Amino acid sequence: MNTLKYAGLLVLLMVTSLCEGQSFKFAFVSDTHIGGKTADEDLQRTVNDINADSSLSFVLLTGDITEFGSDEELKLARSIIDNLNKPWYIVAGNHDSNWSESGSNSFRIVFGAETFAFTHGGYLFAGTSSGPNMRMGPGQVPRENIVWLDSVLTNMQDPTMPVIYINHYPQDSSLNNWYDAIDLLKKQNVQLILHGHGHNNRRFTYDGIPSVMGRSNLRAKDPAGGYNIVTIEGGVARFEERKPMEQTQQQWLEVPLQNHHFDKETIQYHRPSYAVNKVYPNVKVVWEYQDDSDIGAGTATGKNVVVVTNTSGEVYALDKKSGKRKWTYKTNGKIYATPAIQGKYVVVASSDNNIYCLAISSGKLLWKVAAERPVLGSPLIQDNKVYIGASDGHFRAISLKDGKLLWDFDQVNNFVVTKPLLYKGKVYFGSWGNEFYALDANTGELSWKWSNGSANRMFSPAACYPVATDGKVFIVAPDRYMTSLDAATGNVVWRKQMKDIRVRESMGLSADSALVYVKTMDGEVYGVSTAADSMQLAWESDLKLPYELAPSAIVEHKGIVYVPSNSGMASAIDRQSGKVLWKHKISNGLMNPIMPLGKKRVVLSTMDGKVTCLEYSPE
Repeated sequence: MNTLKYAGLLVLLMVTSLCEGQSFKFAFVSDTHIGGKTADEDLQRTVNDINADSSLSFVLLTGDITEFGSDEELKLARSIIDNLNKPWYIVAGNHDSNWSESGSNSFRIVFGAETFAFTHGGYLFAGTSSGPNMRMGPGQVPRENIVWLDSVLTNMQDPTMPVIYINHYPQDSSLNNWYDAIDLLKKQNVQLILHGHGHNNRRFTYDGIPSVMGRSNLRAKDPAGGYNIVTIEGGVARFEERKPMEQTQQQWLEVPLQNHHFDKETIQYHRPSYAVNKVYPNVKVVWEYQDDSDIGAGTATGKNVVVVTNTSGEVYALDKKSGKRKWTYKTNGKIYATPAIQGKYVVVASSDNNIYCLAISSGKLLWKVAAERPVLGSPLIQDNKVYIGASDGHFRAISLKDGKLLWDFDQVNNFVVTKPLLYKGKVYFGSWGNEFYALDANTGELSWKWSNGSANRMFSPAACYPVATDGKVFIVAPDRYMTSLDAATGNVVWRKQMKDIRVRESMGLSADSALVYVKTMDGEVYGVSTAADSMQLAWESDLKLPYELAPSAIVEHKGIVYVPSNSGMASAIDRQSGKVLWKHKISNGLMNPIMPLGKKRVVLSTMDGKVTCLEYSPE
């Protein structure tokens, strides 16, 4: 039974418990990973076990419900969870959102919501989902979930009611915006945090708040999986691990529940530092804009505007000089595709299964083309043609002028999230099916396809923006290999994984085509020779970032190489010397591709909804 019908904040907060002030028990289930080898059987055993225990009042499911976030996995999870004979409440984790073919829409559709709030036994339980959503990086509570949580806590009928907060992630730097939720919670009587992600039963403290990680429901190498039974009684939360098949239950933790009076706290806990901005006073903020939703894609510019998309489904134009909104067009799904602009046309894809063309001057709809499933790939416009991949196994070419379908390649394995490359009459792109494709740009016929040979789809060459020069196409992937393919045949020119050079999806081509820029997981930026017959490092920057996962493309413009990061900081590097020219941090969120505007201005955007225009001058 699912009680999560999304009826609005006021309705949720007016729910009163029949057992207020009494002790109660609930099931704490996490990391079910449906899609894994034994996951559905493990979850069904847990559901049966919970159903047999009449003392349990409800069930919390704290993320990573599925292995890959696919529609099939989500529906299977729902079919098993629906067998519960008591109320249940659920949030998404990184596995449900980072590789989602639906653009993180299906979780909300299948389960009714991606947040929950209810009261029971005199406690407010509030849960938010967490990514990273569609882009590899640190975890993040979606910006819209943070806005929602603020509304929930602000509208509490009893401000003194104790709060138990639920999320998938540990509430530390594992989440790039952990402090946004923590700071809101500490204005209230927060007494406990519950989360998963680590697959083990462990006790933590985050910013002084007692916190408990729950084990994975998976059996792993054991004969059976398991979950936790939590008892709230007499100002204490008792945790017992329950193993259904073994019919065993053992207490492993007691946590005192009390008002910590955080509103009077004087301790200063760690928060992200923006001190780097003082090191480079030659960089100034021209304007900045804060969205109430995530911004999960890059920006585009033309006709004196910067065009932005968000996960509320909006496409909007900001004035290039002031940052003020000029127009907005609303789609019906989250957007994770970077818009493309040519002349008076703006093309953007939405997870509502449509590709839209808008007038850049007004946002008026000019045409739209329907796909069979969400469209997460970014469009490429070339010679009045739009090239774009979707989640329905199709890659399409569309007339920019009227939206007419020019051709349709319908044999893509799994879904597309990348921006394609057009080179020498072929269009190139990867998918989350471990394959990389080359299609004839005029006909859509398959020229060749290449597979990395992995059985793990999470290693697919799907998220990088491919680049090409001198008859070769270059890609990087989560398997930490860099690959050079013959652009005409798809034959491997070279393919290498270097022990100390851990490349991932972030790359870009130099303006002179001599280098492919790559960023490593250790935060270094190199230039790989495009002329060599093996992976040879021909250029190295002075930049040294911390551990780095942002898949956003690297861009060179007028002799400056712009490098995005997973912590909201942009770096500018001199192309010739590799010297760092400046750095600037605008948030702590994952940064989308940086967009040069010319006249020494750039536009930065981050996953947590921040858009900033910077201007820099020589030191």
